[in-house]
Amino acid sequence: MTSPVNRLRPRRSCLAVPGSNPRFLEKAQGLAADQVFLDLEDACAPLAKPEARHTIVKFLNEGDWTGKTRVVRVNDWTTHWTYRDVVTVVEGAGQNLDCIMLPKVQDAQQIVALDLLLTQIEKTMGFEVGKIGIEAQIENAQGLTNVNAIAQASQRVETIIFGPADFMASINMKSLVVGEQPPGYPADAYHHILMSILMAARANNLQAIDGPYLQIRNQEGYKAVAQRAAALGFDGKWVLHPDQVAAANEIFSPSQEDYDHAELILDAYDYYTSEAGGRKGSAMLGDEMIDEASRKMALVISGKGRAAGMQRTGKFEIPEA
Repeated sequence: MTSPVNRLRPRRSCLAVPGSNPRFLEKAQGLAADQVFLDLEDACAPLAKPEARHTIVKFLNEGDWTGKTRVVRVNDWTTHWTYRDVVTVVEGAGQNLDCIMLPKVQDAQQIVALDLLLTQIEKTMGFEVGKIGIEAQIENAQGLTNVNAIAQASQRVETIIFGPADFMASINMKSLVVGEQPPGYPADAYHHILMSILMAARANNLQAIDGPYLQIRNQEGYKAVAQRAAALGFDGKWVLHPDQVAAANEIFSPSQEDYDHAELILDAYDYYTSEAGGRKGSAMLGDEMIDEASRKMALVISGKGRAAGMQRTGKFEIPEA
């Protein structure tokens, strides 16, 4: 395999679009989502899946997805649809596809199997080997138990995604509202799950994405759940409705004040550690002491801001001697 492509694409908002619905596929191209995934799994009825594969190929090849990460969610390996999903979509539109999303991942071998299949298709079609990434969706207890091995299973893996609905069912969680806290439990019932996914992602330089919030008319509920994931350090969240896109983009972007401050720290640290700045390991920036740890924290915020297309509103001024 060639060296991996840049896997850290912007994914603040990941829009789900049924692969069997041409009207939705057309509309999705004009929305401000960072990522769009065309769905062959839950959003497609079994009888609609074969035709939906070809519909997705058509829209990937003929649509205008400028500025968006283009993903197709195939069916999971326990079904009989998976291999044909991958072969049809990748052979037909592999040049216009960024990632394959694999749902209900339970162990590393399922990622390895998808990697091998993608490699064979790329070689057969003359595509760049290794270019197409994999997004792994964790949706049950076995997948969470194996999440670290799943994250390490292939250089293609770009994201680990939490799938709350199937996960809640798999562990018998006492709630019917996807993403909401179950009654009777005073703490955050999802904290262990989200942190396990986040640690596996960060340990392997991957992104962590929170799954859907199904009450699409409840904007305040969506924002509250998204803010929880963003506060932990997640990179983005699924959106199921156009009204959720703007909220996700805002919540998973730094504030203008934080972005400006992060860029200021980076400039100041570069200066103070240089010959001209006195080769200092730490220095004062206003009333704040900055050092290497400050630089690492600032890199995270600045990276998110730059990925979101933010522009800084000030610049570092070299202090007068």
